[in-house]
Amino acid sequence: MSAFITEFWQVLAEMSPYLLLGFLFAGMLSVWVPANLIERHLGGYGWWPVLKASLLGIPLPICSCGVIPVAASLKKHGASRGATTSFLLSTPQTGVDSIFVTLSLLGPLYAIYRPVAALITGVVGGVIVDAVDRTDNNGSQVKEVCTDACCNPENQDSALKRIWEYGFITLPRDIGKTLLVGLLIAALISAIVPEGFIPESLSGIWAMLAMLVLSIPMYVCATGSVPVAAALIATGFSPGAALVFLVAGPATNAAAITTIWKILGPRATITYLAVVAAGAFGGGLALNALFSATSLPVMQHGMFMLPAWINHASAILLLALLAYVLWPRRAKEITVETKDDEQLLVLDVKGMNCQHCVKSVQTALSGQAGVSNVQVDLGAAQAYVTGRGFQVDELISAVSSAGFTAKPKD
Repeated sequence: MSAFITEFWQVLAEMSPYLLLGFLFAGMLSVWVPANLIERHLGGYGWWPVLKASLLGIPLPICSCGVIPVAASLKKHGASRGATTSFLLSTPQTGVDSIFVTLSLLGPLYAIYRPVAALITGVVGGVIVDAVDRTDNNGSQVKEVCTDACCNPENQDSALKRIWEYGFITLPRDIGKTLLVGLLIAALISAIVPEGFIPESLSGIWAMLAMLVLSIPMYVCATGSVPVAAALIATGFSPGAALVFLVAGPATNAAAITTIWKILGPRATITYLAVVAAGAFGGGLALNALFSATSLPVMQHGMFMLPAWINHASAILLLALLAYVLWPRRAKEITVETKDDEQLLVLDVKGMNCQHCVKSVQTALSGQAGVSNVQVDLGAAQAYVTGRGFQVDELISAVSSAGFTAKPKD
């Protein structure tokens, strides 16, 4: 037990300063790179929108569940299937927060190689989807008229407040649980399995294939996957096998795959999975070859060690932050006020996992004719809609277009 606690604290202390810095940069990105700015640049076919989608997706700290509603919004606002697929591929694999954590635990080579791998898989996947699936159902690229709140932002809060709320409240709440799970798994592996336990004969292609099969259906965020990958390398797994986990784990999960199927169709979904598998496996083989050719140490995190007191203070601060945002609180009762001639509709919404999802559902419903107010309860998985003359079928269709399922509450 003492070994487990020691390993947990060691990994936590080493990554905490970089993760807190990553949260800060993520908050800045949320203010400086709004969603409607992204959407304006991703319309049309060809390699240029696909490349821009992949480049824009790399620094954004959005996980594989949160990227689905964002991608659905991109598609709705005129992005091609190729650009949407490229964004779906590159965004969850990495983010500014996970890049800092990768630098702290695995070293600069991984911190550079991982975003490059995300960029390549995004571009390749997007180009292939545009090549094999160039039309929507009516034979042309469709762009709906944007009536959503995202096109008319009215947030009057200061930039500092928005940076704080997203970087140190919303984002830690969204990834905190999977991050802690990743740390616990990494500590358990390090405490139980001795360093170098896995022989080289079991750490090559077969280990990479096993990681691929394991990673595709499971959910792990880009940041939470890093300590697990570091623990796998320490036990003897090859850098390539760890990279397969870093690529395929964050980019896929069973729920995301079914939603992508609904948003983009079967051909794009099959292409998506094929590109993730090929990109992870090919990137792993290339990384193994790079290490073999250069004789570089597998992990170079020691060169970025900070003073011990900074690491420990950051670890305490991070745990306090996670405790604050994750501690169960009594849910606020949503009070819905309606005027005499207004109607109230309560929808059961499935598929919401984070605040990105909540905002996407709220935006989708708010843009519908006749809707005056929308409140979304993540814990209860419900949306409360008030207004005059709205059509229930249109509301359900709007939620579906955003990547979720909804039905009137029984």
